[in-house]
Amino acid sequence: MSFLRRTLQGARALALTVGLGAVAVAGSAALGNQAHAFELKGPPKIAFIYAASIKDGGWNEAIDASRKQVEKDLGVKIATSESIPEEATAFRAAVDLYVKRGFNIIVGTSYGYSGPIAEAAKAYPDVAFLNASGTTNGANLESFYARTYQAWYLAGMAAGAVTTSGKIGILAGFPVSVVNWDVDAFIRGARAMKPDTQVIAVYTNSWWDPVKEGQTAEAMLDQNADVIATNLSAASALNAAEKKGKYAIGYQIDMTSYAPKGILTSVVFKWENYLTPTLKAIIGGTWKPEEYGAFVPLSTHTVDLVPFSANISAEAKAKIEAARAAIEAGKLTPFDGPVTKQDGTVAIPAGQSMTDDQLWALDYFVEGAIGTMPPAPKE
Repeated sequence: MSFLRRTLQGARALALTVGLGAVAVAGSAALGNQAHAFELKGPPKIAFIYAASIKDGGWNEAIDASRKQVEKDLGVKIATSESIPEEATAFRAAVDLYVKRGFNIIVGTSYGYSGPIAEAAKAYPDVAFLNASGTTNGANLESFYARTYQAWYLAGMAAGAVTTSGKIGILAGFPVSVVNWDVDAFIRGARAMKPDTQVIAVYTNSWWDPVKEGQTAEAMLDQNADVIATNLSAASALNAAEKKGKYAIGYQIDMTSYAPKGILTSVVFKWENYLTPTLKAIIGGTWKPEEYGAFVPLSTHTVDLVPFSANISAEAKAKIEAARAAIEAGKLTPFDGPVTKQDGTVAIPAGQSMTDDQLWALDYFVEGAIGTMPPAPKE
């Protein structure tokens, strides 16, 4: 199954789910409040399974960096398998091999593993399963993702703080909710700092196309954008901004080295901040998987920002840090009303905030966007 197809399926399924976390799809096992914590049989033996190369420059590389940190945190060695197709037979074969070798904690790293890992969890009730960006949950299975839009709001504030042209750009992959909320939060963050900021938002219809991403960034720069942010893994957009002497914001991993002069920050994943305490709970016998999976907030630092560069003034940094503190305290969300759509209609009235189910169904640009959000591609 292609990454696009599984992402589309996940976004559509997740949009139907209501409740804290909202990471389960119809048909997932309803856990309720588990009466008993999961009991691990024997000493922990942990394995991570990746759908693509560990050195992909983005998603898998970020997870693998966290795996290495978890090894240090727990004092264990973690086995890995990479480039295991997002297909039931291939994934199950990898799991079966690990279980035969005595592994009792298996971490998947892809939405495409959602179905296969649920079946594996049923087949091996004494094995604990976790899955990054998955949608299935059970008595011995928990999927997890982060509230990335919270960090992108702060990144938008950084962009709004430095723009002099009043025009900035952001590149994204496909118009699905987990991408759309990053783009819209970025726009709202920028306009929180400079209300008349306009944001050129372009979807590349690819998760990885360095040439196209570089060309798209160059087109944005030609339209007088002076900050370029990427919601993708390639560094070519940052390279383009650096060559023109403009600012840049990276994603997934710290991209400072690709734009050392113009970098503002990077929105990064630190999955160890979810994985280490969760694995400790599994090992310690206190783990009770969340009914709808884990949808972890900025306060856990599972999604985070690298320190702001010297391109951000002390005054701007103070405002951004104040906003961060308010988000972490639950006093501010990137989508507190009024939230106005690009066409001028009000999506979220004043005094209200966007709910989780509205986040998962997000399919429009907010006010301040330049461009037209394309419809979600067909499978």
